[in-house]
Amino acid sequence: MSLGFKNSLFFGQFNTVQLGSSKSRSQKHRILSIEPVRTSVLDGYIVPINIKGKIDNLGKVKLNKDFVLRSKSVLTVDKDVDVDGNGELGRESSNYDAIVIGSGIGGLVAATQLAVKGAKVLVLEKYVIPGGSSGYYERDGYTFDVGSSVMFGFSDKGNLNLITRALAAVGCEMEVIPDPTTVHFHLPNDLSVQVHREYIDFISELAAKFPHEKDGILKFYGECWKIFNALNSLELKSLEEPIYLFGQFFQKPLECLTLAYYLPQNAGDIARKYMKDPQLLSFIDAECFIVSTVNALQTPMINAAMVLCDRHFGGINYPVGGVGGIAKSLSKGLVDQGSEILYRANVTNIILEHGKAVGVRLSDGREFFGKTIISNATRWDTFGKLLKGETLPKEEENFQKVYVKAPSFLSIHMGVKAEVLPPDTDCHHFVLEDDWARLEEPYGSIFLSIPTVLDSSLAPEGHHILHIFTTSSIEDWEGLSTKDYEAKKKVVADEIISRLEKKLFPGIRSSIAFMEVGSPKTHRRYLARDKGTYGPMPRRTPKGLLGMPFNTTAVDGLYCVGDSCFPGQGVIAVAFSGVMCAHRVAADIGIEKRSPVLDAALLRLLGWLRSLA
Repeated sequence: MSLGFKNSLFFGQFNTVQLGSSKSRSQKHRILSIEPVRTSVLDGYIVPINIKGKIDNLGKVKLNKDFVLRSKSVLTVDKDVDVDGNGELGRESSNYDAIVIGSGIGGLVAATQLAVKGAKVLVLEKYVIPGGSSGYYERDGYTFDVGSSVMFGFSDKGNLNLITRALAAVGCEMEVIPDPTTVHFHLPNDLSVQVHREYIDFISELAAKFPHEKDGILKFYGECWKIFNALNSLELKSLEEPIYLFGQFFQKPLECLTLAYYLPQNAGDIARKYMKDPQLLSFIDAECFIVSTVNALQTPMINAAMVLCDRHFGGINYPVGGVGGIAKSLSKGLVDQGSEILYRANVTNIILEHGKAVGVRLSDGREFFGKTIISNATRWDTFGKLLKGETLPKEEENFQKVYVKAPSFLSIHMGVKAEVLPPDTDCHHFVLEDDWARLEEPYGSIFLSIPTVLDSSLAPEGHHILHIFTTSSIEDWEGLSTKDYEAKKKVVADEIISRLEKKLFPGIRSSIAFMEVGSPKTHRRYLARDKGTYGPMPRRTPKGLLGMPFNTTAVDGLYCVGDSCFPGQGVIAVAFSGVMCAHRVAADIGIEKRSPVLDAALLRLLGWLRSLA
């Protein structure tokens, strides 16, 4: 939930709306010119000036008139996607500048960024719709997001609105609905905290819960803003491209040095510099857990700062029609640029010639060749399956020594009668009822998304969608007969629903009109992710982001993109990964400037830095 939080674990101003009605909360906004971040002082601490008062209203941006956001596609291979694609490609195609394996957000951003630079790109998707864990499916009149409904990077300002920028690059705009509350925490000891869209409102509420820690709260989040402002002021391109890096350093030396300083640091260490209250530190753990599926001591400070600030700066903005519209828009934009996307294209092998990646082979025997290959699969799938039989490169061995696969999820998609939810219900909730120690345990904490609070068109009239997910290991679901497997899904789902009924919504069980349960095996099957994982998780306390690999690999011509690359999990993170990958590939195929001598020196330096982790 997808830093879309896609992947990262879990991851609107508006008019009043009655739950179950079709009254819109959205307002108009368009993507305008990018302005530098200005800051001011609040109680002696640095915050962006635009959040001292009310954040600017956001709202709708129109889609291209000829683009249909909703689709009749469902989670089955019996129906094809209604996004333009090319199903008649030749068996021996070899005229591509880049072939992208997988159409997750990272892969699509990389593909579209390359296409607008003039590259000929082919995206191969094994499923019938694009998006991966940011996809969608339809059942009985409901349109469900596969993964998180918490959408970052969808604002109209700054440099970290990467989804907006990626869409605009291929001539696409989307209608969005601003979310007034990022997440409502329901925590042990009856601690309830709403993360309001407006920073001052959030800080005021948190300081009211911990008045003795107000100074520390301001200092910790102030450091987050320092990092965010540095990131948000830079032109974001590949950190593996030295000409770009030198240019950014000479233009913004202070911002670059700020990021370098925080690169090896974790959020928990910085929080403990300023805060002492154990419950407040546990709250910071919960904040980071949503970002990275680990506690604050294991969450890189840069990752935490990106999310903990962007939710106030750009805000969470939900795309009308569902999250799946993002991938559909990018796919359409890719085709409009003259590139291609092929569905039902299950890549089983990356083809090497003299140690260089030159093509891919599909499960049906077709082969496609290109100058470069970009894998949107996880690094475990890329090197363990697509390059099966090849010697594992040393840098991948080192990566697997530092990181393990993050857990998968048990997911529950439900349709419920609207009257069971109070009229002031927030869209996103995080529930950990009785024991802070259960935060990282399987089934310990629950994330709940109710996107129909923002967009009622996703469900039949008078109904809401509840998307519930909690961490779960695939090992807990293996070795079961079909009967036992289905019975276990029902038992675990019943327990989760009972907890929500007790904590949030009395009577919710009797209001259920539709329910589907997915285990980690479901996530593995449909998303082709090893063990259903959602990105890497450090084996031990990491040194910030130092250990994260970038887009290039030890295999010539092969690049990786997505949540197992720098900077990691989440919608912002994988979009950033896609932008970086496209820039590096464009330089390597001659579309952008490059310096082979500087390239080699920088890659050696980055390899050495990763070894320090």
